[in-house]
Amino acid sequence: MRSLQRTTQASGAPSPSRLVRDSSLVWLASGVVGLSFGAISVAGGLPVWVPVVMSLVVYAGSAQFSTVGVLLAGGGPFAAAATGLLLNTRTAAFSLAVADLLGPGRTARLLGAHLVTDETVAFALAQPDPARRRAAFWISGLGLFAVWNAGVAVGALAGTALGDTAVYGLDAAFPAVLVALVLPSLRADARLRRPVALGALLALAATPFAPAGIPVLLALAGLAPYGRARAAR
Repeated sequence: MRSLQRTTQASGAPSPSRLVRDSSLVWLASGVVGLSFGAISVAGGLPVWVPVVMSLVVYAGSAQFSTVGVLLAGGGPFAAAATGLLLNTRTAAFSLAVADLLGPGRTARLLGAHLVTDETVAFALAQPDPARRRAAFWISGLGLFAVWNAGVAVGALAGTALGDTAVYGLDAAFPAVLVALVLPSLRADARLRRPVALGALLALAATPFAPAGIPVLLALAGLAPYGRARAAR
């Protein structure tokens, strides 16, 4: 057994136990956020099955938070779906980055595409060689999917007993998660700060007059100057 382990390490193959260990903190954080998502969704008035099925079928944390947030704020289904879809368009680029890691066959590609998230792509691309990247993608992706959905299910079942989520501060989870997703990009690229500030101002200005969900879509207009500047370069 020890000789097999030495041979495996010498050949550059990844250690599954090490990948599990490295992924575990991300899984833990995802489970906590999933629990919050399920609890707020149900406490806000949605049936238990809605966050559970959404997490299994859609499986896109930030898009799920935004979609449910718009619904609970009184927005219509079109505005909620449009907001979620726009947030999720980034996964198209992610899919191109990890397309060679999914393996051959339609089944593997369909399953792998469903597991593409910010975390799984970042974890996979951080590995030094193709073998490690492939193993990291599948181990982190499957574990994240399982923990996220378990957290959502537990949170949804507990949400009926929580009552007013504002008492526990869970109502702040939606904006907090979205801010956490935005901040790393703002730190990495200072040129994004002005477009983001402009988008935030547009959304705030439209909030008193526009239906829920529409201000979020209007905020995308703030990216127009950034897009023109990149095209000029």
